[in-house]
Amino acid sequence: MSLITSDRFSLIIGLGKTGFACAQYLAQQGQRFQVADSRQEPPYLTQLQQQYPHIKIHLGEFETALCVAASEIILSPGVSRQEPVLRAAIAAGVSIRSDIDLFARVARKAGVPIVAITGSNAKSTVTSLVGQMAVEANVNVAVGGNLGDPAVSLLDDAVELYVMELSSFQLESTTALGADVACVLNVSPDHMDRYPNLMAYHQAKHRVFQACKSAVVNADDALTNPLVADTVKQTRFGLNDPDVGQFGLRQHQGEAWLSQGLKTLLPVAEMAMVGRHNVANALAALALGQAVDLPMASMLATLRQFTGLRHRCESVAKRGQVSYVNDSKGTNVGATVAALDGLTGTIDGKIILIAGGVGKGADFSDLVAPLVEYAREVILMGQDAGVIAETLGQQVPNFIVDDMAQAVALAKAHAIAGDLVLLSPACASFDAYSGFEARGDDFTQLVQAL
Repeated sequence: MSLITSDRFSLIIGLGKTGFACAQYLAQQGQRFQVADSRQEPPYLTQLQQQYPHIKIHLGEFETALCVAASEIILSPGVSRQEPVLRAAIAAGVSIRSDIDLFARVARKAGVPIVAITGSNAKSTVTSLVGQMAVEANVNVAVGGNLGDPAVSLLDDAVELYVMELSSFQLESTTALGADVACVLNVSPDHMDRYPNLMAYHQAKHRVFQACKSAVVNADDALTNPLVADTVKQTRFGLNDPDVGQFGLRQHQGEAWLSQGLKTLLPVAEMAMVGRHNVANALAALALGQAVDLPMASMLATLRQFTGLRHRCESVAKRGQVSYVNDSKGTNVGATVAALDGLTGTIDGKIILIAGGVGKGADFSDLVAPLVEYAREVILMGQDAGVIAETLGQQVPNFIVDDMAQAVALAKAHAIAGDLVLLSPACASFDAYSGFEARGDDFTQLVQAL
């Protein structure tokens, strides 16, 4: 029996932080909705029951009949579109949307500019940096999405600029973003346990460019080049001499400067962030900020003050002329390679890398060349330690330990003056920790106790 119009409802799938924020938003709009989660005790179950006791909640295995009956499905990023019940819903003509679609529709209607940032690595750093540049310019900015607060919870009439970090999982079900400026910072293999190949992951990332007004492109990464109309302005950033109007590095007065075209902007030495990878992040942020008319003076002032985010190449301590750096957010191979490349020029010695965890189906072979060049040794732990050790073989000295305490102790014993001990796991943390933050905190506490 077909449902009559009054029986139609939106179905929120996933009752984590994003799903709960969507429930609050739909309730505020007076829209009929139900909620489903495959877990018996999802994180926000109690809050939903207390705030909206009349809402139907479906727990356990997803039901095809429920999904097909919905007028639309609002899908949390943690749930794959390849779930059989969702494929059935798509076949039945049910639209599947993300929280980003809900957010963008309201933001665009209000005429508030959106900066949309994605990439395999550094998106949290660049998103936070652009947000801080807006604060420095006295712009009422809201920063969130995949970072911090869910997008729909940021909607507010007083906001003058939205700066959004977006994951590939969010973008999969986003169909109408229309950002004022969009950027894929970089693309390297990640989440290969969810995507069949790199092309599928790449295509998900590039959905950030849907109907964008302008695009920011990494000149050093061809996989970031967007397929957009000729009318969409493109600004490039990279670590070489920039063309006219583009952002890059120039040698001036014997040192490297952040530059736009021929115009030098700021000596790299005056940046608060360190590492070559963070120079690229700063250039990306300048290009994004300029696209939404942030004053250059405010952006450069921010670069002199912004030291970076926790767990992202964060300097922890120096013990016995050995530096210790926490890059626990390095949850994929590309991030760890960027950290190795970015930090090696800041030390006199070699890097001792602590890595391992849940590899997410990754190919670790891209680690070999930089480790051969920069590393004294690699200390491995976690679920996929053996996989990484097999990839490295005899090319780089490597040791497998049971936990972080053993890893830090072994690194201390083997490091010599001028070395840097780097936690950059190239893996997720869920085999041993609640998240990368807990892993980084464990490393930090152990180092500080040395």
